[in-house]
Amino acid sequence: MRESRATPDGGSGGRAIGTGGDLHLDLGGPGGLRASLMRALRDAVRTGRLAPGTRLPSSRSLAADLGVARNTVADAYAELVAEGWLAARQGSGTRVAPRAEPAVPPDTPPGTRPTPPRHSPHPVPPARTPPRILHDLCSGRPDVSAFPRAAWLTSARRALTAAPSEALGYDDPRGRPELRRALAGYLARVRGVRTDPERIVVCAGVVRGLALLGEVLGATTVAVESYGLWVHRDLLARAGARTVPLPVDDRGADVAALYGTGAHAALLTPAHQYPTGAPLHPDRRAAVVDWARATGGLVLEDDYDGEFRYDRQPVGALQDLDPERVVYLGTASKSLAPGLRLGWLVLPEALLGPVLAARRETAETCGVLDQLTLADFVESGAYDRHVRAMRLRYRRRRDRLVAALAERVPAVRVSGIAAGLHAVLELPPGTEETVLEAASRAGVAVEGLARFRHPAAPAPAPGPVRDALVVGYGTPPEHGFAAAVEALCRVLRGALR
Repeated sequence: MRESRATPDGGSGGRAIGTGGDLHLDLGGPGGLRASLMRALRDAVRTGRLAPGTRLPSSRSLAADLGVARNTVADAYAELVAEGWLAARQGSGTRVAPRAEPAVPPDTPPGTRPTPPRHSPHPVPPARTPPRILHDLCSGRPDVSAFPRAAWLTSARRALTAAPSEALGYDDPRGRPELRRALAGYLARVRGVRTDPERIVVCAGVVRGLALLGEVLGATTVAVESYGLWVHRDLLARAGARTVPLPVDDRGADVAALYGTGAHAALLTPAHQYPTGAPLHPDRRAAVVDWARATGGLVLEDDYDGEFRYDRQPVGALQDLDPERVVYLGTASKSLAPGLRLGWLVLPEALLGPVLAARRETAETCGVLDQLTLADFVESGAYDRHVRAMRLRYRRRRDRLVAALAERVPAVRVSGIAAGLHAVLELPPGTEETVLEAASRAGVAVEGLARFRHPAAPAPAPGPVRDALVVGYGTPPEHGFAAAVEALCRVLRGALR
């Protein structure tokens, strides 16, 4: 086998898919060098390793890499051009021809030539094409088109310029100290979290943070809200935990039920229950901390969108009531973008060692440059400015959604709108599936409340939780929001007529 390490031929034609650089070719097999080279190039095109439009090395470069005469390569190229495998144009070099299906090469043995498919007595039906999504109103997602690119780039340049060389080596399993210091100050100021940088662990979002906690907790019982994100329940189950549901009402999770579950930990969304939208009542906030102290239990506080409260002051973090019994989980996924994969755990002292041990076993860290950039973004005040701007944008969207529903579909009651990026649209009993089917046909992506219900939770009684849609008003880009709301109203009017 010979391997080409060619350099580009310097052609100045149209935009190339490849660069004409290194090219791996297996020149084994019968025949001379020219035949072997042609066979290797055909195989590379046939298998898709060389895509249509890819520029090949110049004949001079490839000949030098292979240690053959230039005429051997030039002749092989010329013959493959004649067969239709390659295309040559003055000033653009030699490229793979833009063909949908390669022709059968003339030297292919007859026994290996493809034959037309025979009629099958049991034809396989074509795959069902999923409905096309025209308007995405799924919950739990921000408007990523509003990501502050210019401000982020400014912070990235500043952070990279100031970063010490050691920052680009193997990272501390807790994350960069610059980011942990910035987060400690920000969380204390904005969310009322009590901590120091040494007890913060940076992770790839809340999901990865919860997975780390699941590894530490192991085979135990974890109480979760009867309505919540199924991904979190699945993560805990994969770690060996058994999840039991806590009832949810308009005062949040009924934490008094914890004493009858045998749970050693409770996963809650106290600032803004996901997805019903109710904050945990002050009496219940105190009660869940009392439960943790009395039983030695642990509260896992998912503060997924705590920055976005519209009608009154944000509810402070539950962690402030007892930092040694509450684990705080936060993320930049809702405030900035999920693609950053940046989240954090604020840990009790007793959990820091076990979590770091689990982290070392996976050798998982977050991108250092993104950590340094977020640290600068927070310290410079750009994060505060961005959150304030997005809070105003989302509040306007919420108000537009509520006004449109009140005018167009007055039978639908809207709840859970004091905070967050979604609203709950309460429907007449028994209509949830009908509305979801109508939305799917219309290309409107939306979720039913039943999807979030714990499998072991009892069927909901009439009251705050019933047939409903969970509608995310943060997801659409600004220019598409009005059309998305209009499409949703049409679906509801038609399905509930």
